[in-house]
Amino acid sequence: MTHSPTEFLAYLESVRGRTMRVARCIPPDRIEWTHAPGAFTFGDLLRHLGALERWMWAENVSGRPSRYTTHGRELADGRDAVLAYLERMHAESVAIFGALTPEDMERPCTTPAGAPLATWKWLRAMLEHEAHHRGQIYLMLNMLQVPTPPLYGLTSEEVRARGAGEQGYGASRGLSS
Repeated sequence: MTHSPTEFLAYLESVRGRTMRVARCIPPDRIEWTHAPGAFTFGDLLRHLGALERWMWAENVSGRPSRYTTHGRELADGRDAVLAYLERMHAESVAIFGALTPEDMERPCTTPAGAPLATWKWLRAMLEHEAHHRGQIYLMLNMLQVPTPPLYGLTSEEVRARGAGEQGYGASRGLSS
């Protein structure tokens, strides 16, 4: 994890791009579907990501307390509205993160739990949080048998097929088995 605001923003955009690719796979009629009573719906997950990014992380790194209160349908209802909400909250957050200096990245901010943490470490936690929820979206779409894009360009089947053409890892490097 870099402490440079510019490099952080570039990485944030790549993380968000992967999330948006899979989010766009959610069928419009399934945006409020969930796999179990009381569990987050697709819409809840996306509203949660947008609201937390803007109203918790962006506030905390600005020296303010969290203002996150909900991820409910009152924020956005319907797939297109939910995706637009996520994009709007992201744009507002990026404007705040973009104003951070290298010195700001090193200074502590206060988490909602009251713990002081270097700003860059708190922002790293935001990226891990997004990856966690993106994984839930992938799993839920799989449960619905909705095709999803590979995370980094190749599916696991494609990676295995390419590896099979090399006669195994050790053989391709002159190692004995």
